[in-house]
Amino acid sequence: MVDFKDLGIVAIRIFTILPFMIFVTLYMGKRSIGELPVFDFLVVLVFGSVVGADIADPDIKHIHTIVAMILIGILQKILTKMKISSRKIGKLLSFEPTVVIENGQVLKEDLKKTGYTIDNILMLLREKEVFSLQDVEIGIIESNGSLSIHKIPPKQTVTVEDAGVMKRTSLAFPLIVDGVLHTGVLDKLNLEEKWVRDEMAKEGFTAIDEVFYASINVRKEIHVVKTPDIHSYPPFFN
Repeated sequence: MVDFKDLGIVAIRIFTILPFMIFVTLYMGKRSIGELPVFDFLVVLVFGSVVGADIADPDIKHIHTIVAMILIGILQKILTKMKISSRKIGKLLSFEPTVVIENGQVLKEDLKKTGYTIDNILMLLREKEVFSLQDVEIGIIESNGSLSIHKIPPKQTVTVEDAGVMKRTSLAFPLIVDGVLHTGVLDKLNLEEKWVRDEMAKEGFTAIDEVFYASINVRKEIHVVKTPDIHSYPPFFN
């Protein structure tokens, strides 16, 4: 026999919990609705489980679900700020990007670390309309599991800037991230740490840990991202 009272409770909960769910999701920010890193995926998974249980089971007290949603939102916000303020915490809560293709060759040992097979990589390449490994200069498995690629120059799309002339683009590597120097990049480009310190001094930095982000390309050209205290542009977007 259909219990219309329970059905009524479920209907009321749907109309009350969904607006509140939207509010909490917007509070957690864009990261919670984009391509999710592992921690954000788990947060959304728990979030959905709490809401689903509340809607499906009339015996669960509504207030408990609302408190749980608020606490999940606050926890996600706190840990996101901790990840931003500390790269070490960020590494603990998410995967690091991994280079799996270099100059048309699959890096087998690095591929094993990601849990992907060569078939997975080939499928991801086909989704990007790349049908030959030889067309890829570098391929990276991102923290959210997606594959980012940089094609070799002959296979790159010609832009208006190229004006009909195919030019070699310089692939940039992260050299300094949040004050931490990536020595592996130095080894790859046969550079010494002293050279980097000298280049940073030219940019006005007295120590590497003062640098928020710097990248370097194969031409050994460095691009430094500086963080001014006051924005020089109008706040078009919030």
